[in-house]
Amino acid sequence: MINSKTILAFVGMPGAGKTEAAKYLNKKNIPFVRFGDLTEKLIKEEGLEVNTENERIFREKIRQEFGMGAYAEKSKPLIDEMLSKHDVIAIDGLYSWEEYVYLKKYFPFLKLILIYAEPHIRYQRLAKRPVRPVEIEKAYSRDVNELEKLNKGGPIAIADFCIINNEDDFSNLYKEIDQLLTRLNLN
Repeated sequence: MINSKTILAFVGMPGAGKTEAAKYLNKKNIPFVRFGDLTEKLIKEEGLEVNTENERIFREKIRQEFGMGAYAEKSKPLIDEMLSKHDVIAIDGLYSWEEYVYLKKYFPFLKLILIYAEPHIRYQRLAKRPVRPVEIEKAYSRDVNELEKLNKGGPIAIADFCIINNEDDFSNLYKEIDQLLTRLNLN
């Protein structure tokens, strides 16, 4: 029997457009799980401000305490629930190799979608975004931190598909997502 389920997991560096891609799919009635919601929830429970520094601290703390696959493990019940209601779902922000391995074991139909943008474009986006902005001067060190401490390179390197997102208005991102959905017969 052929499985009719699909998970599209967005990977990429900060500011590439992963969340924008997930929101676009959501407008097409494809729901998404955002791994970063767990971080924000825990920060708020501690009564702290949600900002890039607190996010970094909590991301590292969660993984240190529960392992590098923690976000996938803690999100699996929500993923299962969504898949019980939908044939296609998305994941915004799969980071670590361990998250990928964990999810692929339970969901062999998971597809990694790399959202790529050139660093200088990503850094400009991060500096301008209204929620959790990152100073341009700190964006490179954030990249290095995520690659070194979050095992982020593996899922990026083996992504099943790549979408280039170098435009400011995201029109090309949407067009490429539509083309990918057509390629995967998900339209």
